[in-house]
Amino acid sequence: MKKKKKTKEIGNGKALLNTLYSLKLMWKISPAKVIHSGLMRLIGYFEWLFYSAFFMVYVINSLEKGEAFSRMLIFVGITASVFICINIYYAYINGKFTPETEPKINAGIYKELLKKAVNVELECYEDSDFYDKYTLAMEKADVRLTSTVESFFGVVFGFFASVFAFIYMFNVDHYSILFILFPVIGNFVFNRVVSKIAYQRNKDMAPHNRTVAYVNRVMYMTEFAKELRLTNVFKLMRRQYRTAIDGMSKVAGKYTVKSIIFHWLYVNFTFTFIFEGMLAYGAYRALVSQTLSLAQLAVITSMMVSTTWILIGFTDSITASFQNGLFIEYLKSFLEYKEKIPEDMQGEDPGSVIESLEFRNVSFAYKDKKVIDGLNMKFEAGKTYALVGHNGAGKTTLIKLLLRFYDPTEGEIYLNGKDIRTFELRKYRELFATAFQDNRIFSMSVLDNVLMKEGNNDESDKEEAQKALELAGVYDKIMSLPQGMDTILTREFDDKGELLSGGETQKIVVARAFVKKSPFKVFDEPSSALDPIAEYRLFENISKYCSDNILVFISHRLSSVKNADMIYLLGGGKVSESGTHEELIKLNKSYADMYIKQARNYLADDEYEEVM
Repeated sequence: MKKKKKTKEIGNGKALLNTLYSLKLMWKISPAKVIHSGLMRLIGYFEWLFYSAFFMVYVINSLEKGEAFSRMLIFVGITASVFICINIYYAYINGKFTPETEPKINAGIYKELLKKAVNVELECYEDSDFYDKYTLAMEKADVRLTSTVESFFGVVFGFFASVFAFIYMFNVDHYSILFILFPVIGNFVFNRVVSKIAYQRNKDMAPHNRTVAYVNRVMYMTEFAKELRLTNVFKLMRRQYRTAIDGMSKVAGKYTVKSIIFHWLYVNFTFTFIFEGMLAYGAYRALVSQTLSLAQLAVITSMMVSTTWILIGFTDSITASFQNGLFIEYLKSFLEYKEKIPEDMQGEDPGSVIESLEFRNVSFAYKDKKVIDGLNMKFEAGKTYALVGHNGAGKTTLIKLLLRFYDPTEGEIYLNGKDIRTFELRKYRELFATAFQDNRIFSMSVLDNVLMKEGNNDESDKEEAQKALELAGVYDKIMSLPQGMDTILTREFDDKGELLSGGETQKIVVARAFVKKSPFKVFDEPSSALDPIAEYRLFENISKYCSDNILVFISHRLSSVKNADMIYLLGGGKVSESGTHEELIKLNKSYADMYIKQARNYLADDEYEEVM
């Protein structure tokens, strides 16, 4: 897939579209959260305006007009009852709705993300630009999505509340509206400058923060413990750490003066000038010119406080919307990405039998670099094949094409005479059992790591797993663990989890290929971490137990694959030599040269001469 340029800045239109996208997504996950987010913001602004514009006016007017205390008490009682109900609603939201809904939102958003993550082609994970967007979309996705929705309602209702406050104050006193300009300037001018300074400072500190985080991480990770104790690398790490801290101090100093000045302007324009200025103006009109009653002064002062906080909430919501805009852009681009080879791709049923699988003039380029070039190769039922060649010859890429992790740039791959792109992808991949060199053990039981399937495992499943572990040569080791096949591997979630050696881990991965009932089995360097005796037994078991399958071995140790029915030597993205071991030795070209050099390393001179 082609790289896309990273979005550096989100414009107003883009930010609005992204916010609407987040609303739509949140509505899909939890409509109730959208409704309650809107209600909470609406009620919040209503409270500010009601107390300042209506409650205060009614109470003061009642006192000035000398209305009956009982009438005023009824009004206060009704108001109190309404706000008691509002507080009950708040208690419900904070005590029940939010704690119960947050896990559902988390599950909902990550369900969408993970569904997309497992459906995109493997190429996406090898594209740094796409992968960066994926990781950014995943980071605190539920929190940011919720924040975006809440900010949207903060902007919408904050705008209407601000307009109402301006109109109300203008009707009470035309000149009082001028004081509102102070918080407007404070929030929309100086606060934005403060935010930009903070953003630029954080951006400049990012490299230093990464260094500090890396050093801190290395200091407690198991895989670095030995080197830290056996070498002087700790001093180098400490120097990196100190350099990063000095860099952070210099960056902070670079922005100190600007930050202080504009923060001072923001605070004074937003709070000091409006409050002190309004009080001075009101006092002059009430006491000197006597053109403003004390009741009006109280109302204007109260309304000014409410208006200021409404403006702050409004501008904070706008800022949050823009801050979340880039995240939503990443989230949207990831979720709306159109897969080239979607995992849920539909098609014909390939059946359960492989008579032949053939590469015809297959070429493949990765990032404009041709890895496979006009390759022709055929695999037939009941035969064993070996793929050999130097690193970078295209062996692993060939297997990825075989499994449809990629599609050829040119040429076709045929299963039983049909192009593999015509088949339902998941059913097609069920035809293959694989043991990759870059294996991974999951933080789950040994049994689950072998069977790799959902559901309760019955006795027949356990028997098959046992047989697979025996054939892989690791069953005795597993049964020596505290809980046998139910032992949890790794200590990701369980401090009592077991950590296996490299060879034992490799055998677990090989057991997966043994246990899966598939007609085509691929073993990618299955013995790279094993000693020669364990390697010999493993290959003997694979050949015996999988004799009815198409077997494909990828191996650098040519001695382990010399019994294959067909050996393909890859070079330059093509099959440079093919045939049995004996045929290739007689050909006396690259394969023979590689085999002879390896044999010299393993055998004494007299033994080598005898073999040759």
